[in-house]
Amino acid sequence: MKLRANALIGGVLVAAMLAMAIAAALWTPYDPLAIDLASKLKAPSTGHWWGTDEFGRDVLSRAMAGAATSGLIAAVTVLLAVALGITIGVVAGFLRGGVDRTLMAVNDALLAFPGILLAMGMMVVLGASRWGVVFALGLAYAPTVARVVRGAVLSLREKEYVEASRMIGNGEWTTMRRHVLPHCIAPVAVLATSMFGWVLLAESALSFLGLGVAPPAPTWGNMLSGARPYLQSAVWLGVAPGLCIALTLLGINLLGDALRDRLDPRMVR
Repeated sequence: MKLRANALIGGVLVAAMLAMAIAAALWTPYDPLAIDLASKLKAPSTGHWWGTDEFGRDVLSRAMAGAATSGLIAAVTVLLAVALGITIGVVAGFLRGGVDRTLMAVNDALLAFPGILLAMGMMVVLGASRWGVVFALGLAYAPTVARVVRGAVLSLREKEYVEASRMIGNGEWTTMRRHVLPHCIAPVAVLATSMFGWVLLAESALSFLGLGVAPPAPTWGNMLSGARPYLQSAVWLGVAPGLCIALTLLGINLLGDALRDRLDPRMVR
């Protein structure tokens, strides 16, 4: 019962975020970048449901556009991290020996740094840009995926069907691709769900610090950053993006918990 409730609530919240992002690509109530100084810092009203910012831009429109930007960055980053992590983890866990030791030494060196700090360091070098954030966060979170996949592969490589694949003449790469990699999908799917939330929060933090997507392009992080001087007089400027981040992370965590309980045999009674 709890599993279904978590999945339902999480699914609804994540679906709302996706719907906002998709809608922003097709339509927004106002142009998210249009400046109207005559309407600056207007409180929420029927004309502007979530109010306006210090440049008179509609906050709802910017939040919708920010959902599209932040969601796209998070999705592409997770795909990049998963692709890199699976490749490293499968090769290291299956081949073992010197290849495993070399790859895991580099992997552990990257894991020694918190993901957000590693991404911040790379963003200083790369400069603030959308694809710079994707590359920096993808590289920062790939070692976590590699560690999980390697652990799974170390167990799978000793299974009878892997030995049977070798006996019928399949090479190492064919055996990895056909018989080992498919069995890593379940733990990676659970991890990727949680990682989406981590990346979304990290991207918002980078944008908040001025190291992510540069204004005036809206993201939830730089909207929060721009709201800081006006929080006492225009509280809605911080509430809108903060609420979007909080509800999206809640939905992702609930959905990830439900997916973990569904796919992990140890959680099944």
